[in-house]
Amino acid sequence: MTIVPGDRVEFTELPGRYSADPLVAVEASSSVRIVRVARGPHRSAHRHPLSEEVIYVRQGTGSVYVDGTFTGVGPGDLVHIPAGAAHGTVPDPGETMTLVCFFPHPDLDENHEETDIDVMAPPIDE
Repeated sequence: MTIVPGDRVEFTELPGRYSADPLVAVEASSSVRIVRVARGPHRSAHRHPLSEEVIYVRQGTGSVYVDGTFTGVGPGDLVHIPAGAAHGTVPDPGETMTLVCFFPHPDLDENHEETDIDVMAPPIDE
């Protein structure tokens, strides 16, 4: 068993979001990422070519973009993203979202590709 205290989770900046990989040092067959997203002028979509992703919305409201479609989400919602689908999460105006993302793949660096899709364009209704 491994416990990672919340105050020891370190976030790094990715395009349009801050992300932490709290289990990066744990040898496991799956991985988790904690993401904080604030609304900004640009937000790129990304994809995971080697696995699906399940996102738990812990805090905030917004929309999830998946392959061209936006769907509203809020606290407590679970989102399933198919492997290889371009996706991104966009907070509502004035919101910051906290997401917990689960992957049945152990290496997030190997399983992550940024795209040139700006999920803020076309603009989301405000």
